[in-house]
Amino acid sequence: MNRLSIIIPALNEADNIVATLLALAPLAARGAQRIVVDGGSTDDTVQRARAHAERVIVTARGRASQMNGGAAAAGGDALLFLHADTRLPANADRLISDALASHQWGRFDIRIDEPGAWPALVAWFMNWRSRLSGIATGDQAMFMRRNAFERLGGFAAIPLMEDIEMSRRLKALGPPACLEAAVVTSGRRWVRHGPLRTIWLMWRLRAAYFFGADPARLASRYTDAR
Repeated sequence: MNRLSIIIPALNEADNIVATLLALAPLAARGAQRIVVDGGSTDDTVQRARAHAERVIVTARGRASQMNGGAAAAGGDALLFLHADTRLPANADRLISDALASHQWGRFDIRIDEPGAWPALVAWFMNWRSRLSGIATGDQAMFMRRNAFERLGGFAAIPLMEDIEMSRRLKALGPPACLEAAVVTSGRRWVRHGPLRTIWLMWRLRAAYFFGADPARLASRYTDAR
């Protein structure tokens, strides 16, 4: 692949966005494009991002809408979707290029940036569940060929589970490249709500989605629980 576009959906991420973009500066120096897609922040996320990103755009709120908007503005032939509180390995651009030489899409392993045994156990379980199922989550920094993204019409316009839904459709094009190199994601969600409560919530929501529940209703339950 020739050029990598890194698409970062953001909402009220003023505390994280500068550090995220600065961490990506070495990749940008090698030609990667950083695109921040704001969903209507009420803090100064947009202003801070403009000093460090190649592009900053504003779209309707919702991770699927934001990622689709970022992809439409991207100039790369490889697309990486990165959460604003997640850090990539230093050589992520080369790893993605190598992976996409033989795969249509892929994701990284994950590590949770918190001390103790439970973050390592949760991450291990997430990584192996992903390997066995061929399903990736947004926390794992999904990447794909641009032509695969366009062929599938982008992320479905649903308020939750857009990563799961996209993974299912991408699997029809081929299995994911499951990279052992890990992205490091913030443990703030796990710490705020507790690991057991968070795991239970996400399992319930994913099981309900698997059995056909309306993503809009699931999003409401997710918001209420948070």
